[in-house]
This record gives sequence, structure tokens and C-alpha cells, in this order.
Amino acid sequence: MLPHLKTIGAGGLCALTLLLAPHSACADEGGISFWLPGNFGSLAAVPGTPGWSWATVYYHTEVSSAAGARFPRGGRLDVGVGGQGDLAFFGPTYTFAVPGLGAVGSVSVLGIGGRNNASVAASLTGPLGNTINLSRSEALADIGDVIPQVTLKWNKGVNNIMIYGMGDIPVGAYDPKRLANLGIGHGAMDFGGGYTYFNPQTGNELSGVVGFTYNFKNPDTQYQSGVDFHFDWGASHFVTPNVQLGLVGYVMQQISDDTGPGATLGGFRSRIAGVGPQVGFMFPVGDMQGYLNIKGYKEFAAENRPEGWNTWVTFAISPAPPEPGTAKPIVRKY
Repeated sequence: MLPHLKTIGAGGLCALTLLLAPHSACADEGGISFWLPGNFGSLAAVPGTPGWSWATVYYHTEVSSAAGARFPRGGRLDVGVGGQGDLAFFGPTYTFAVPGLGAVGSVSVLGIGGRNNASVAASLTGPLGNTINLSRSEALADIGDVIPQVTLKWNKGVNNIMIYGMGDIPVGAYDPKRLANLGIGHGAMDFGGGYTYFNPQTGNELSGVVGFTYNFKNPDTQYQSGVDFHFDWGASHFVTPNVQLGLVGYVMQQISDDTGPGATLGGFRSRIAGVGPQVGFMFPVGDMQGYLNIKGYKEFAAENRPEGWNTWVTFAISPAPPEPGTAKPIVRKY
């Protein structure tokens, strides 16, 4: 039995589950979705401790496509896309009990800043008669869109259930003529739910989150990306009360066609999958609880999308759970 985990399981794991990172440079229009695969991971559905929390996430990614792969973007076709991103996601979360629903709710707002590098082997002439550009690259350091999110979570013993909703407020740096952007140029909504099995006595945990993304039309290009389905999962074991080891993975599949005058490649449905290791550490920060998580993914099975690898480093601070012997359930369900 891991006694510290028993307290954490009852009190919640807000710091462990605040891994809500937004998208990278472009939408499905450029072969990359609003939803950043790997958004959720282990312990995603475990309720948090009421109060204010803060999370900072460093995200590094390197991707490339096949030499002749084509991607519609801003009225042109980019061929042989590649890119590298170093981004920071940061923001507060407020967690609170919702007695009428027997749930624990949370509201988060996340900002983005960082650097994005993008390159193409060629940009072909589009419907407006654009000049062909060969082998060009761009870099941009700026701010990205704003990502609000709301969750409701329920706990009963080792079972935890979550529903969530999040969106994109397109205020970040975006220009359809650029290769590198930190905003997607249009709004988006994402809804879904998840489940976590977490047994504090054994330290074993298994989580899965399913969601769907709806993309609004890009007003600059009149391109509308299709609906995306995504599934993020994590499995871990607490080898000590404060050290967690495990695996993470994701699958994302576009389930409806892209539309609009720029959709010259038809439906252009994209797909990607990834898997990799994770490690987590919990530690006190004054009277708060700190959490450091490192996870990485190797991507495969890409279709109409570049693939590569990515690494996440999350540092979060949240209210510490109640001490053993004084802990009371946030919501009683008996």
C-alpha cells in the first residue's frame, strides 16, 4: 500500500491533470489540427483539490512529411513540409466543488508563447496565380491563441469520470501568407470525456480521454477543416508515493472532409498516432503541492499530416491535499 497516494486520491490531483496544452502552428488546412495530441495523459479524470493552481508546460516538436507530400494552406499548396516548435503554455486553473451535481469543477485559461520554424520544399501556384517558391523556410517568435477550458469530474472509489469542453480564441500571431504561425486563424471547439482507474493502495493507474474537434471557417482563406476524433491515453505505476513511471499514447483521425474554395485536395482527412514513456515526481512547495512530469511521443501512421516526435515538460503547483486523518471527501455520494 502507498499511504501518501491514498490521500492524494481522495484529495485530488489538479497538478497532475493540468496537461491541457493547445495546438501548434496551423489547422488541418496545413496538415496539423487545433487539438494537440497528447493533451491529456495519466490521471486525467481524477478530481482536483479546490483552490487556485498554476501550470507551465514546455513543448518541443520536430516533424516532417514525405518529400512529395502536399498540404493546402492559404490558397496555395505547400510540398515537403517540415517544422520545429519550442513553445510555452501557461495559465491558472480554479477548482471548486459542485454539490448539486456531485462533481468537482474547474475553469482554466491558457496562453501560448514561443518560437516556430517551418520549411517547405516548394510552394506551388495557387488559384490566384501565386508565383512558385522553391525551398523556403521561416521562423517566428510571438504569442499564440488563448485556450479556455471547463471540466466536471466525479470520483467513486477507484473510478473517476470526466467531461470537458475547450475552445480556441484566435488572437495569436497568424498570417495565411506565412509558413510559420503561432495562431490558427480561426475559432474551434472541442468536447469530450474521459475515465481514470486509480488504485491508491497498489499505485496502479489507467486513463483514457475521447474528444471531438469542430473547426470554424478560416475567414482569411475561406477554408474549413473537418471534424477531428482523438483519443489520448496514459498508464502508470507509482513505484514510490512520489515517483510515477508509465507509458502514454494518442490516436487522432479526421472523420469529416475539409471544405471551401481552397480545398483543392478534396476531403484531405488526416491521421496520426504516437506512443512513448513518461515519468512524474511529486514534492512539497511550501504549503502547496508541486508536480513535474516529463513525457515523449514517437509518431507513426501519419496520413495527410507531417510526423516526427515531441516532448512535454510540465511543472504545476496546486493546493496540497488534506493531511491523513483530516481528509474529508469533497463530495459525498452515499
